[in-house]
Amino acid sequence: MIPFVSRIDSAEQAVWINQLSAAMPDEVILPFSALTLEQKQQCDVAIVANPNPDDLLALPSLKWVHSVWAGVERMINEQVSPTFSIVRLVDPTLSKTMSEAVLAWTLFLHRDMPAYAKQQSEGLWCPRPMVEAKNRRLGVLGLGELGRMSALRLVQNGFTVRGWSRQPKQIEGIECFSGEAGLIHLLQQTDILICLLPLTTLTKGLLNQKRLSSLPVGASIINFARGAIVDDKALLTLLDQGHLSHAVLDVFMQEPLPLEHSYWGHKSVTVLPHISAPTHPVSASQIVASNIQHYRLTDCIPSAVDPMRGY
Repeated sequence: MIPFVSRIDSAEQAVWINQLSAAMPDEVILPFSALTLEQKQQCDVAIVANPNPDDLLALPSLKWVHSVWAGVERMINEQVSPTFSIVRLVDPTLSKTMSEAVLAWTLFLHRDMPAYAKQQSEGLWCPRPMVEAKNRRLGVLGLGELGRMSALRLVQNGFTVRGWSRQPKQIEGIECFSGEAGLIHLLQQTDILICLLPLTTLTKGLLNQKRLSSLPVGASIINFARGAIVDDKALLTLLDQGHLSHAVLDVFMQEPLPLEHSYWGHKSVTVLPHISAPTHPVSASQIVASNIQHYRLTDCIPSAVDPMRGY
């Protein structure tokens, strides 16, 4: 018996439980609310999606939890010295979906779609000079599974791509940087910046006034990571000043984005409702099932998150 522990609504929980049950016919998957006190005492593994930390504390035998989402920073922040391991979702389907979104919105900026939309609203017929993909400098922040596949997809489409991560990495076809000096160097050579970093204590507020100002005049930014990585005030200031030309934002400090927020009506901001890489319940359930089945056979917990790093 495996509990599904979550704060998502009951209808969405039912979708996940049905998919997980189909992928693990030998297991009984129950919502946390349906567990008896005796069952809570026996659970050694749980499947989670934004779980209430108090619910996890009510499972004293818990050895590990498997998130059905790739991002687990909220769970890490809410857990005070957890006694169990946290395993996040690593789904190739999710990486492919993200790389598709990165390519789509990079092309949106590369081919001047915001400018053409403005021209249409003004009734202007005015072709703009076209920059070849090889001459458009792209910078990808974060070279984990999502960042690596996204960067490679951009390379496959002819762009010049540089990448940055906290630890040095090597990826064929991509010039990689690391550390603070490497970050500034990358920013100074970037026309379109794509943020795919995990949210940690080290990346919170990383893209502040100083670092965003390191981008060349006319550069643009895509944030598909977490809202807290970007300083909203600094971004709006640089957009208003014309230093940055456009921002495509899919993640925010508060979601849904409040209606009174300046981003909604800003002429140089595209607001997306956190849709760049939604988790697919079918593929995710198969991965969770495989990891749990391997655990049942070997007693080995899959590779877990490092709470100190946050990923």
